[in-house]
Order: sequence, then structure tokens, then C-alpha cells
Amino acid sequence: MSDHTTVRTLNPTEAVGALVRQRRRALALTQADVARLGQTGQRFIVDLERGKPTVQLHKVLAVMDLLGLEWVTQPKPEISAGDLS
Repeated sequence: MSDHTTVRTLNPTEAVGALVRQRRRALALTQADVARLGQTGQRFIVDLERGKPTVQLHKVLAVMDLLGLEWVTQPKPEISAGDLS
């Protein structure tokens, strides 16, 4: 029997969702707790953690802030202004 390991790269929304889930669990909070504290619906928290690509960014940032996470962006080193034209 061979050992096959499948490696799947998370898309950006899945990666953010996974980080939010990990942090929520580290804080011993349920999805319902986060929804109540963040004044949003539990369905939104479920969708966020599952990496739904159409979640509203302002709500994502609010939940991240609530959980003590911050969004940091920086330019990709391999992209220059000339590449955009």
C-alpha cells in the first residue's frame, strides 16, 4: 500500500477563514459567541470560516478585530508598475 498525501493550497478567503477559526478556538469561543459579540449572524461566521469568497470585507475586518487579529498587506516584490500596463 502506498502512502499518498494530497497537498491543497488554500485560496485567500479560505486562508483567512482558517485563521479566524483557529483564533476563535484558541479563545475558547463558539461561532455563536463571535456572532453575538460581533453583532452579526452566525451564518456569516460559518461562511467566513469556510472561506466563502463573497463575504463582506468590512464584516471580516470587524470580526478579525474582535478576535485580536489584524490585516496586513504589502506589495508583492515580483510586481512592478511596468507589469500593470
